[in-house]
Amino acid sequence: MIQIKESAPRGIAITVFLIVLTLLLGACADHKQIKSKGSAGTEKPKAPNTEKSDQQVIPISIPDGEFYKSFGWLTEEEIVYITNVGQSSNVYRYHLLTGKSELIYKSEFPIVTVQISPSKSFILIHSSPSSYEGLVTIIDTKGNEKLKQSFPSYELSFEWNPYDDSKVLVSAFSEDWDFNVFLLDFKFGEKKELSLPQPFNKWMSANELAFINWDQEHPSLFAPLIKKGLNNGVEKTLFPTVLQFSTFKDLLLKIEINDHSQLARYSFLDKDLQEIYSFSNPLLTKYSDWLVPYFDYNEKEKEFITLNAVKDGEADVYTEGFNLVAYDLKKDSSQIILTGLKNAPIMISPSGKTILYGERFDKIIDLDTKKIFDLVKE
Repeated sequence: MIQIKESAPRGIAITVFLIVLTLLLGACADHKQIKSKGSAGTEKPKAPNTEKSDQQVIPISIPDGEFYKSFGWLTEEEIVYITNVGQSSNVYRYHLLTGKSELIYKSEFPIVTVQISPSKSFILIHSSPSSYEGLVTIIDTKGNEKLKQSFPSYELSFEWNPYDDSKVLVSAFSEDWDFNVFLLDFKFGEKKELSLPQPFNKWMSANELAFINWDQEHPSLFAPLIKKGLNNGVEKTLFPTVLQFSTFKDLLLKIEINDHSQLARYSFLDKDLQEIYSFSNPLLTKYSDWLVPYFDYNEKEKEFITLNAVKDGEADVYTEGFNLVAYDLKKDSSQIILTGLKNAPIMISPSGKTILYGERFDKIIDLDTKKIFDLVKE
C-alpha cells in the first residue's frame, strides 16, 4: 500500500458554488415530443413489471448491518454494495445469480461513496473520519489496499481517468466551498495539486481535461466549454454556450439549448470533435434552472440510455413520469424501453443488457424482458 505525503491545500473562493452545482443539472421547457436524428422505436413499450424473471436474479440477503447503497458493476453478474454497521461500513462484492456476498473491505469510518474504476480493476472508497476530513482508500477487487490518503475537506468529488486507471482527479471543498483540485497517481505514489479555475472537470484524453467555465461574478445558465492540457497548461474554448456536458472514452456529449425550438439538443462528438449523432428533447423547468434527467453510456455497445420527460412543464408539478430511452449510436436509431418511471440514477452493465436503477441503485432493470427487480431482500 502506498502512503502519500500530505501537502498544504490552497483554496480558491467560489461564492456561487451552490448555484453552479444546480446549473449542472439544468433543463429547458418546450411542448414538442422527442425529435431524434435516428428513427425512434415505434413498438409500444411495456409498463414497468416488478415480477421476478427467468434470469434467477437473487436479491441480496444482508449478511451484517443495514444496506446503504450499491455502487456499480464489477462484471456482468457482479456488483459492489455497502452496508453500515454502527459507525463503520463494509464493502461487499455480490454475485447476482448465486446470491453470494463476499466481504472485501471493512472501513472503521462511515463510507460516503464508492467509485469503481473504468477497467473494473480498482475501487475507490471515500470514508469520513470527521466532518472536516475525507479519507480516500483505493483497493483492488480482492480488497488489497493500493493507496490511503487523507484530505482536509468538507466534501470530495472524484473523476477517474478512463485512459489510465492509476490516475484520479480529486476536488476537495472546504465548508465555505473554497476548493483545491489534486491529481492522484497511485501507481507512482504521487499527489499533485492542479491550477484549475473550476472544481468539476472531466477527462478529454489521457492528459487533457474539460470544464464549463462558469462566471462566478455573473451567474448564467450557459458558459463556455474549455479544454486544458495538463502537460502544457494551454486552454482552448471548444464551444461558447453549453448547458451541460459529459465525457466518455473518445466521446464527448454536449447539451445545448436550441433558441428557436427551446429544445435541449444532445450532441455526440468523436475525439476530433466531429458530430456522430444527435437528438433533441423537451426538458423540465425548475425555480431557477432546468432539469437534465439521468443518463449513462455503454462504451462496448455504443448505446446511450437516458430518462426523458414526455412533455415540457415545471418539474415540481410534473406527474407524467419519464420514459427510459436507448439511443444506438452505431445504428442511428432509438427505442423506448419503459414508460412511467421516476427520474433516478441509472448505471448500465458491461454488456448493456441490464441497468442498476434508483437513488440507492436498489433496483435492476432487464432491458430484454423490460422487467424491474428488487435488488435487496426485504
